[in-house]
Amino acid sequence: MGPLWLCLLILTAVLGPTAPQDLSSSVFVFPQESQSAHVQVTAKLEKPLNNFTVCLKSYTDLTRPYSLFSYATRKESNEILLFKPKPGQYDFNVGNQFLSFTVPEILGGTQHVCVSWESSTGIVSFWFNGNPWPRKGLQKGYMVGVPASILLGQDQDSFGGGFDAKQSFVGEISSVYMWDTGISTSEVVSAMYDSPVQTPIFGWKNFPYKIVSEVYLKP
Repeated sequence: MGPLWLCLLILTAVLGPTAPQDLSSSVFVFPQESQSAHVQVTAKLEKPLNNFTVCLKSYTDLTRPYSLFSYATRKESNEILLFKPKPGQYDFNVGNQFLSFTVPEILGGTQHVCVSWESSTGIVSFWFNGNPWPRKGLQKGYMVGVPASILLGQDQDSFGGGFDAKQSFVGEISSVYMWDTGISTSEVVSAMYDSPVQTPIFGWKNFPYKIVSEVYLKP
């Protein structure tokens, strides 16, 4: 890392969020267990969500529990949470209720996951490395609130805080997208290659973020 990059990272931490950037050739690196390090997604959601989809890639050799994507409101800290309690399992929370998806145990390989939820039926769709898993149901009739604190790499137990180092992410996160609609399997595959079909609320080619503490943006 050159002096210019180091200065930019320091300025980001001190001065606040950057303008949305095209991160298609970059990843966020979370180098060590931490009670503070995370990436704040600075997009401002204007309306409550009755449908949404979240996609991202992660690369880690952690075997302990960790949080990937945390969306908290002042009323509910686990409004949306994508959490990995152990290898081979993803937990997905909406409104502090969760269900689990069992996946192959892969250590040391990149994992791409997408999860979609619709309020009208409560149906949750889950994709692992582009492949659809059996659909399940959760929180029919619920509405996801705003305003939100959206973080990568930490589990919020309060709005924007309440972190536990033992649930922090260590590794690499990239290709993060969120839509206020459901998407199809073909669209999941497109997102996996950073070529989304639908315009997201936020996405990797126009990503609004603020780095807090020790997280690095690297090629």
